[in-house]
Amino acid sequence: MNTPQFSINVSVLAAILSASFLAAAAQKQEFSPRADEQQLPRAMHSAMKDRPRITVGLRDADIVGADNRALQGAIEYIAGLGGGVVEIGEGEFLMRDSLHLRSFVTVRGIAGKTVLRKARATASALALDGDYGEEQFTVATAEGFKVGDGVAVWDTNARGFHTTVARITGRSGSTFSIDTPLNADCMVANKAQAATVFPVISGYNLEGVRVENLVIEGNKEENVYLDGCRGAGIFLYRGFGTAIENCVVRNYHGDGISFQQSNDVLVQGCVSEDNAGLGLHPGSGSQRPVVRECIARRNGEDGLYLCWRVRHGLFEKNILENNGRFGISIGHKDSDNLLQDNQVRFNQEDGIFFRNETEGMAGHRNRLESNLIENNGVKGEATGIRVRGETRDLVFRNNIIRETRPPEARKQTVGIRIEQPAGKVVLEGNEIDAQTRVEDQRNARP
Repeated sequence: MNTPQFSINVSVLAAILSASFLAAAAQKQEFSPRADEQQLPRAMHSAMKDRPRITVGLRDADIVGADNRALQGAIEYIAGLGGGVVEIGEGEFLMRDSLHLRSFVTVRGIAGKTVLRKARATASALALDGDYGEEQFTVATAEGFKVGDGVAVWDTNARGFHTTVARITGRSGSTFSIDTPLNADCMVANKAQAATVFPVISGYNLEGVRVENLVIEGNKEENVYLDGCRGAGIFLYRGFGTAIENCVVRNYHGDGISFQQSNDVLVQGCVSEDNAGLGLHPGSGSQRPVVRECIARRNGEDGLYLCWRVRHGLFEKNILENNGRFGISIGHKDSDNLLQDNQVRFNQEDGIFFRNETEGMAGHRNRLESNLIENNGVKGEATGIRVRGETRDLVFRNNIIRETRPPEARKQTVGIRIEQPAGKVVLEGNEIDAQTRVEDQRNARP
């Protein structure tokens, strides 16, 4: 009869001892900062293991929706918490405005399955001149323009960076307010127009952004052209340190991927195909870009276009093929870049083209190493590498420049052409199979 009582007393004693042990352990737990713990550069706290995360999708997500509004809501929520991850599920999302990126936010889809589709565009001539700095425009035909839409306004003189890309914030009859002042006068006499065209993904004045695993469907058949200085399937303006990885941009009525005035951008593992403009377009002073393991094919203009002041960049292991002009174009102050292990083939004109610039503005000290340049000149006679302008101090090393087409179909007839104004060019270890291996016009006599 005494055994049960003894058993209960032992159990109670064990529980008391266990609680005492845990309390003692808690008292001894070390909470003081580790020696290597430091506050973040722009915050008064150290790095956190768990950061904000939200899902958005057609179903079974924190935010459920099928257009840009649902996606933007997720981004704004995460941005408001100082950054984190937005995960977009499988399916197609209709974009009536850009997905506007925010600093320190990662936007991640499911590779090959998360599709952002540009909506059909509406376009109209302006009925009144749009004046520089004005935050509204008036169209001749208002049907199809809606509050919340992305919109561009331009004329025959106000193009490029003078094109205004904005959002419609209000309507009164045929007049619409926008969230961005007009960048230039847009005159009815100069065929001024507005259209609901915009980058499908857009980032301005950013840092610390990542874009991953998204498919951009540009729907170019139902959209008008937007200049690459202000738009693309993915577009950055002052998007410092942005990483774009494993994305596909196709069928956009403009450039595929364009980043302007954006330093230290990484574009890796991306495909830019069947776009109306340039495939990959770093430009306007973008320093130290890295474009790696990308494919640019069947674009209307160049596969890779270094615009102005692209310097100290690395372009490697890319495929530039079947594009409508040059495989790679280098020009205005584009200096000190390394292009290596790229495949440049079946482009309509020259494989790699140095543009015609004066000495102060030419693309000096660029290195082309271990590239395969073959079968270019689809629409007519072409060169593998063509150097124009007063370009100097180039190095072409260990490249293979060749034709593999039947003799009657060969158009890449010159391996390397160096035109008269060019300066020093170093040629080392190149394998050239062409009708004329090197055409050096610097030695030509009048």
